[in-house]
Amino acid sequence: MKVAIFGLTYQDNALEYVIELLDELSKENAEVYFEEDFYKLISTKRKVNGFKTFTEKDGLDASFDMFVSFGGDGTILRATTYVRDLGIPIVGVNTGRLGFLSTFKKEDVRKVVTEFVSGDYHIVERSLVEVSQESDIPEFKTLNFALNEITVSRKDTTSMITVETYLNNEYLTSYWADGLIVATPTGSTGYSLSCGGPVIAPLAKSLILTPIAPHNLNARPLVISDETVIRLTVSGREEYHLVSLDSRIATVKNGKEIIVRKAPFTIKMIEYTSESFLKTLRNKLLWGEDKRN
Repeated sequence: MKVAIFGLTYQDNALEYVIELLDELSKENAEVYFEEDFYKLISTKRKVNGFKTFTEKDGLDASFDMFVSFGGDGTILRATTYVRDLGIPIVGVNTGRLGFLSTFKKEDVRKVVTEFVSGDYHIVERSLVEVSQESDIPEFKTLNFALNEITVSRKDTTSMITVETYLNNEYLTSYWADGLIVATPTGSTGYSLSCGGPVIAPLAKSLILTPIAPHNLNARPLVISDETVIRLTVSGREEYHLVSLDSRIATVKNGKEIIVRKAPFTIKMIEYTSESFLKTLRNKLLWGEDKRN
């Protein structure tokens, strides 16, 4: 077994659970690699020697069986920038509050290994969205994809922007709003949900257009096929607006065409039998919780 371990460098609350994971992996004679900066953090707190490291640009390949992310959903989103199109399955060990992506409780970290070895899991392929290279946004030259959403939003102003929107070259509408979210099914439980968007099952072949605080009150979230090519052009009082891919942000001049489509690869997530998407929905959104029950 070949395993990569990743966490954000300010999350030193994961240490004892990382040690537990290492202990369980040693029983399987696993080959373990640490993300370089996370390894430095761990090494300052506990003596851990002899492990190889990887960076965002080097050290990972398709031979890895598992990529373990310690943190929350944001850490998973960061993890995808390491995995990219390598096809390494990702599992999230949650060291904070319950997330939709990082669902494995830190107290059960040993089960990440034991249930994987016993085969009590399946692989779910999550679709992504990308900003087309023809949009020519330098900040997204190499990392032009997002697992959750691509968002256009206002910058340096409290005034709304206008987002002219075309689907497969057919005009849809012009949103007068603080911005517009193009979310994947995975991202349906993120920013889009907080703006009134629907929950979409992870395997649905859909994208969601969710306006952010629309001024035209009849504008509603729209679910479309993930084969749709989306073309956006922003105008407003200021000269620039923001484009974000998950947590990565670029400043873009108004009037530039932004072309969004489904990415040509997927991110593989390990879904354990004990930690399903529907179970997470019930627990996170408190479905069925009622004092009368």
